Amino acid sequence: MKLSVVTPVHNEEGCIKPVVGSLIRELKSSGIEYEIVLINDNSTDSTPRVLNSLAAENEGVKIVEASPPKGFGRAIRKGLDNVSGDVVIIYMGDGSDDPEDAVKYYNKIAEGYDCVFGSRFIKGSRVTDYPKLKLMLNRLGNKFIQMLFLIKYNDVSNAFKAYRIGAIRSVQPLVSQYFNITVELPLKVIIRGFSFAVVPINWNGRGSGVSKYNIKELGRKYFFSILFVWLEKILLKEEIRSSP
Repeated sequence: MKLSVVTPVHNEEGCIKPVVGSLIRELKSSGIEYEIVLINDNSTDSTPRVLNSLAAENEGVKIVEASPPKGFGRAIRKGLDNVSGDVVIIYMGDGSDDPEDAVKYYNKIAEGYDCVFGSRFIKGSRVTDYPKLKLMLNRLGNKFIQMLFLIKYNDVSNAFKAYRIGAIRSVQPLVSQYFNITVELPLKVIIRGFSFAVVPINWNGRGSGVSKYNIKELGRKYFFSILFVWLEKILLKEEIRSSP
């Protein structure tokens, strides 16, 4: 079962090499067949040079260039179009995700689940240096999602998740262009009835670079994506009800 790790990268010259290096070591030590798809999302620093160096030094690393304009969602969609694995993990390039959790996801998928969703807010998880304002908004936003979709999962907005490739293909087309893809993708999978496991994960605040997350700008986009998928859920129910 081959694993594809999709990692969008925008101006991460200071951290992307150690992030990829630690992930490769963990996957190799676990004996997992893998490819790491790094999407250069219109970087303006020396990130492209670092990415090319990583690909030259590691056979399992593939570089994909995202077309302008930049956007996290656009980069994810570009990466998903270029995977060859049976399982896909969305993995951040800023060092916030734990490579051991990526292995945990893979092994959980191997148990038979269609998807594995991590939570930073259940017993066994560990969160370091989460900005207080973002944490508060995260909790409010996820509570809204839980109530609207009647689900217990409490960390929908975290990008770090694993999917069988069949689940990814079932939710196409994805339309989000920015960070709101982090809610569009898992919610579309959930409303289609794919099985998923929830596991505790570790999360670390970035150690270098600059956060690409603009709360004010993205709030409206998140809200639109959540309601968009909720309406899709209603339509799916109507289709099932009216089918012979």
